[in-house]
Amino acid sequence: MQCPKCDKMMETVVYKTIEVDRCTSCMGIWFDALEHEVLKELKGAEAIDTGESRVGKILDKTTRCNCPVCHTSMISMVDRDRPHIHYEACTVCFGAFFDAGEFTEYKQHTISELLAELFSGSLAKLLHR
Repeated sequence: MQCPKCDKMMETVVYKTIEVDRCTSCMGIWFDALEHEVLKELKGAEAIDTGESRVGKILDKTTRCNCPVCHTSMISMVDRDRPHIHYEACTVCFGAFFDAGEFTEYKQHTISELLAELFSGSLAKLLHR
């Protein structure tokens, strides 16, 4: 498989029986359908994201690329919980490509996000009493 961003070879990386493909050059990660959602919930899964986020931020500006599986044009996506995280997704096979460092960010909750969740949860409980 070729990387959709830099066109270099991808290697298979396994985390708890889930196989993803990581670029041997830019270290971006290809997830087949919903694998990024499953791995997001697994403790320690960010270990697969070994690339430098500064490289990922440079490549993040490249948004026009083709799916490495079905070769259709991918679309840019924004994480609804963390709108600063942009990744590419395939509308045909539902795979997703995260540039180096993006999956680690995608997996992490910032302190402000945790406080917002805590506050919104507490507020919701108070309103339902």
